[in-house]
Amino acid sequence: MTDSDPRRQLLLELLQAGLAAVDGRRRTADTLKALIPIATPVRYHVAAVGKAASAMALGAHDALGDGILRTLVIAKDGHLEAGVRNLPGAEVIESSHPMPDERSLAAGQRLVEFVAQMPAQVMPVLLISGGASSLVEVLAPGATLQDLRTLNATGLASGEDIAALNARRRSISVLKGGGLTAHLKGRAALALFVSDVPGDDPAVIGSGILGPVPAAAAGPDDRVTRRIIARIEDAMQAVSARAADLRTWISDARFAGDAERLAVRLTHELYLSGAQVCIWGGESVVRLPPNPGRGGRNQHLALAAARLIAGEEDLLFLAAGTDGTDGPTADAGALVDGETCARVTVAGLDVERSLLAADSQSALAAAGDLVHTGPTGTNVGDLAVGLKLSTAQARSWYERNPGVHARVR
Repeated sequence: MTDSDPRRQLLLELLQAGLAAVDGRRRTADTLKALIPIATPVRYHVAAVGKAASAMALGAHDALGDGILRTLVIAKDGHLEAGVRNLPGAEVIESSHPMPDERSLAAGQRLVEFVAQMPAQVMPVLLISGGASSLVEVLAPGATLQDLRTLNATGLASGEDIAALNARRRSISVLKGGGLTAHLKGRAALALFVSDVPGDDPAVIGSGILGPVPAAAAGPDDRVTRRIIARIEDAMQAVSARAADLRTWISDARFAGDAERLAVRLTHELYLSGAQVCIWGGESVVRLPPNPGRGGRNQHLALAAARLIAGEEDLLFLAAGTDGTDGPTADAGALVDGETCARVTVAGLDVERSLLAADSQSALAAAGDLVHTGPTGTNVGDLAVGLKLSTAQARSWYERNPGVHARVR
């Protein structure tokens, strides 16, 4: 597959449409404008935590302007948007993800201090997106950073379900599981969430740092108003809309579980569907061998799918993380077709060995099939799109639906 293949361009434009629909800056600004009357004389302190933190902070300033007195942004390394450091009254901290480090503990302590120091007359606006679990932490008495890192490492390597991993994280944390809510001490606050978890539950997003305080914990009333402002279904609907007059099918359930098994299911649905575009959302897992290679769950899913559609001229498959990263890599995912495995072989690599070694990135780089978006300003989980279309049909679609080329490669 080459860059001149219009089907590749089409899939990348569909991805871009999905990302635009869940853009953290726009969704935050739109939500705050709808919730807060323009003439409201209230002043605000804003704290934003997660992979989409800087985008959400910019959106808050777009909506509330001079009403914001101070802003704390805690984001993943490399995920700061242009201009966020220049926001009035802004304090910006870059922290570690997916593995927490000393900066995570310092950022967690700073977040607690920021909330505690808010004057009584300001309204707290708290912006949370996926990644917050690793970026900020305050450990329970007796717990150590090594305990936290070991828990994360074993959970990620085993492919543990995110809900189960978050429950174990909460066991050694005083910040997760409603801990930040408790630090508000009953004061009214507004919390907006970009969700990357099944069920879009504030008690789970970011390991629940702004979820309800457990009923068993004594404390003041919970007066946090919570709103989910972006989720994977929003991206999926936008992909379908961008596909215009193509026949589309949207999965009604989020995918989860082992990436290789999911590749079998998703490619089977693509084969059998009467649709030309199949759209899925969710989050897979990969069980890592000792000394794994490079790659992430979306690259692993895409490479496993490439093995199953090998030789099929009209089938293509894209899997990407909506945050623009995939595991420890800077690539969002991959876009594969019926010739991907052949290109990997010509490059002197073996698809089966790459999957066994969790080294999907090497194989996909050799095939020219990696997708790179850079940080996207959102994080609603993973998006997968299957295309069943000939090159001639794709060219015809472009003649009917001219559009701006996607800014991804």
